[in-house]
Amino acid sequence: MLVEEITMTEKKPSKNINFMLAGVGGQGTILASDILAELGVRLGYEAKKAEIHGMSQRGGSVTSYVRWGEQVFSPIIGKGEVDFLVAFEKLEALRYLDHLRPGGIVLVNDQAIEPITVKAGDVKYPEDALVRSTLASAAGAVHWVDGQEITESVGNPKTANVAILGALSALLDTPESEWLEAIKAHAPAKHIAINEKAFRAGREAVK
Repeated sequence: MLVEEITMTEKKPSKNINFMLAGVGGQGTILASDILAELGVRLGYEAKKAEIHGMSQRGGSVTSYVRWGEQVFSPIIGKGEVDFLVAFEKLEALRYLDHLRPGGIVLVNDQAIEPITVKAGDVKYPEDALVRSTLASAAGAVHWVDGQEITESVGNPKTANVAILGALSALLDTPESEWLEAIKAHAPAKHIAINEKAFRAGREAVK
């Protein structure tokens, strides 16, 4: 587990906001959490994040916690305390649904990536109807975004993580300009323009 603390002298008073990002190795979950933590600082919060990589290089789960607040003592978020569960893959949304607080919000990339156990024939990937009904029954709201469709429209398959952040930005009362600055701080210079395009497409998909 990697833990990183990001602070700012002048903090914006607020209750803590807890984010959990869950995806599969190679989807850019860690980069997305870096951007989200950076954004928290730019908005005047104290921000902390923690990452659990697992077997990410083999397509395993990758999760990140990001917390914003006036004062954040720990980046770790307990089960039942997540305000926003951001899943870059459908099964990962189910896997970590018990971390969501009552009335919490789920944002899901409508993409299925079969884990090794499914490919080996040990278990079956859940039917889409079951995934949707389970999420809907447990969350205060569920928002679906087709990240693959967005990346095809912008012309770069590796921008789905930023597109999902764009969708998240539409659910938060935060300035678009600050998101774009946070993306610039972490995206390679040659990819900033395409990432901005993906971000705006994701934002529009939810709006």
